[in-house]
Amino acid sequence: MASPVVAPRAADPVDRSAELRALSEQIPRFMRLIHAVKNQAAKTDGGDRAALVLLFPLERLGPLRQGALAELVHADPSTVSRHVAVLVERGLVRRVADETDGRASRLVVTDDGRAALEALRRERESLFERVTAGWSAADLAALTTLFGRLLDDLSTSLPGALDACGPTDAPREIR
Repeated sequence: MASPVVAPRAADPVDRSAELRALSEQIPRFMRLIHAVKNQAAKTDGGDRAALVLLFPLERLGPLRQGALAELVHADPSTVSRHVAVLVERGLVRRVADETDGRASRLVVTDDGRAALEALRRERESLFERVTAGWSAADLAALTTLFGRLLDDLSTSLPGALDACGPTDAPREIR
């Protein structure tokens, strides 16, 4: 006879509270570590990293006006303007006329931009391959699923927040 399926017990509020406190302390640590990773990468790429990450939403969402891109990534328009100038100068993005308003332009990722984006993806995947080398496939899958769920729920809980990375079924990128 098969064992009966036992429904999980509701979490003890004290345990849940302790887990929420731990999570609230881990997220800032995670953000500091990501900032350190970004700073380390910026030293090797001459500081163009911040410009390169704008390629992710442009590739995922298609041609965008520069102002819309700034809103999407929650960045100051003047900062995005400087980064876009770098991308255009390097031939990674080109401006095309906006079909709805001939006075405006949209930003389009070029073939060279897609190649740079793929190199950046490989670099990030390599970092996480090294970091998780001792993890089981099940642990990695659990983290990926739960982290994606956290990002989705956090994104929907922030009024007016635009998520440049989309739902968890799309690859997530660290900005």
